[in-house]
Amino acid sequence: MGPLLPAEEAAQRGERIAKFLARCGVASRRDVERMIDEGRIVVNGHRVTHPATFVLPTDRVLVNGKPVEPPQRTRLWRYHKPCGLVTTHHDPQDRPTVFDSLPPGLPRVISVGRLDLNSEGLLLLTNDGSLARELELPARKWIRRYRVRVFGEVDRKRLADLAGGSRFEGVEYGPIEAVVDSQRGDNSWLTVSLREGKNREIRRVMMGLNLHVSRLLRLSYGPFQLGNLKPGELEEVPGKVIAEQIPALKEAMRHKKR
Repeated sequence: MGPLLPAEEAAQRGERIAKFLARCGVASRRDVERMIDEGRIVVNGHRVTHPATFVLPTDRVLVNGKPVEPPQRTRLWRYHKPCGLVTTHHDPQDRPTVFDSLPPGLPRVISVGRLDLNSEGLLLLTNDGSLARELELPARKWIRRYRVRVFGEVDRKRLADLAGGSRFEGVEYGPIEAVVDSQRGDNSWLTVSLREGKNREIRRVMMGLNLHVSRLLRLSYGPFQLGNLKPGELEEVPGKVIAEQIPALKEAMRHKKR
């Protein structure tokens, strides 16, 4: 018998526990590593102590003492996040979360990126952690577009200069395209576009221009649009659309359907 081909070797070895649990929609890979440190994952009766643990489809995996269901077919939803919800599964302050607000019968999902408590608009949700990671990759350079209401005097020259990048409170921010759509007194509506958003980036950058953000609504994330979704509404993205946007996942999705 000759040497194993890479694909055959990988099939015999299985896949890393973090990747497996991400595909099952349990948590992101980063969160799985934290769960390993906390001793919450067991494979075939043995507590997992290292991220370089490999699992096979026949292995019995428990998280928090509960069996993990096999990966489902990859699914993605567009969700109109309302204000007042945090994008986390467990909030230490016990505030209402996005995931508590979802309709019953939905599989366990994770978010693609986040929107903070006071932000609203398009949030992508998926049952597949690998897809979430793929959609978040900075290398995609997908444009994220927002409608932003600010209070204060808008300096259009400084606003246009954001396209060359900016710095605020020691943090470097990438290019931001921002244009004024309408202005009434000290309130202005802007359309803001960026490709790689840091935590609370728009709010912080606007603060650097002496502008207070009073409303922030995400309109799109790459090719996915908020459209006519009303706050709290959810709509599944057809699998064909996912495959068209993420060709690398096409084979994986086909395999899950078998």
